[in-house]
Amino acid sequence: MEEMCIFCRLKDESKIISSNLAFVIEDSSPVTKLHSLIIPNRHFASFFDITNEELVEINSLIRQRKDQILAEDPTVEGFNIGINIGETAGQSVFHLHVHLIPRRAGDLENPKGGIRGVIPEKRNY
Repeated sequence: MEEMCIFCRLKDESKIISSNLAFVIEDSSPVTKLHSLIIPNRHFASFFDITNEELVEINSLIRQRKDQILAEDPTVEGFNIGINIGETAGQSVFHLHVHLIPRRAGDLENPKGGIRGVIPEKRNY
């Protein structure tokens, strides 16, 4: 645990799902309604430092949260799943976290290209 890390300091009541290795919260600056973060309990910055056990658990929590979101909001028709690794890639909290972003028809005029939109001129190909 890192004393200055906002994810390490989270209280249990803010966690939607919690396990021995990871937890789920709603993003405080959501891209869409129900945008969630899946976060390992262990403090480390990069996806490339994850253990196999943490990877399996995070995958399980992504699926659990996806099911919750679909049960809560039937307008959700798709998802983006993303991880920023390093400042150059947009990482601003240096504790690994996986974004699970629900998508609804019409939430973006032209969603073609999906995550390719991180560099806007590469979105439409």
